Amino acid sequence: MARKANATGAGGAENPGRLKQIALTYKMTRRVDSKVGLVVAGTGIVVFGVLLAIGFLIGHPVYTGILGFVLAFLAMAIIFGRRAERAAFGQMEGQPGAAAAVLENVGRGWTVTPAVAMNRNQDVVHRAVGKAGIVLVGEGNPNRLRGLLAAEKKRMARVVADAPVHDVIVGDGDGQIPLKKLRTHLLKLPRVLPGPQVTTVNDRLRALGDLMSNMPVPKGPMPKGMRMPRGGKMR
Repeated sequence: MARKANATGAGGAENPGRLKQIALTYKMTRRVDSKVGLVVAGTGIVVFGVLLAIGFLIGHPVYTGILGFVLAFLAMAIIFGRRAERAAFGQMEGQPGAAAAVLENVGRGWTVTPAVAMNRNQDVVHRAVGKAGIVLVGEGNPNRLRGLLAAEKKRMARVVADAPVHDVIVGDGDGQIPLKKLRTHLLKLPRVLPGPQVTTVNDRLRALGDLMSNMPVPKGPMPKGMRMPRGGKMR
């Protein structure tokens, strides 16, 4: 009895925690996206209504109603997740290090190294390695980033000349990729490297070293007041 009570208590503590997290996520999303509730609810109603109507047409409203409820819940969860993700990206946009936070959540198959190059103006270049090759992602002033990206490409060419290199500048200008579309952009790149070659490229780049191995740079959005030390060596 005691074990059962403990298990029930643990489960009861876990569920409110999850519900509270969902509620907090919804509140955060609603501050940026005021229509999120209507869109999510509308999606669920439409999916359930369509399945239920089909059930009446074929003479099995109970079965299709149950299926419709499950699919409606799944559709609502997917729509809410995507809109919450866009809202989070919208709040991070413009903050130094925001691109690194997005890259860390690209998914499996990618190795991300934040801040492989940086200057005193907080223009930063991050690196992601996957089957699409090497992707250098710059955030900051586009004019200054071009020099940083070119220098980093030249540095990497000494050890990984056989791997394709893509460069991306995060922003809303011409030829730039908005922060909210960065993850999608990486996932759409053609996969040209086999798994063993990806591992080899990562090992070579790790041996080459990077800025993060030489100085403490926090992951994710960095404080706006952070300045590079004048005596520090930068790539």
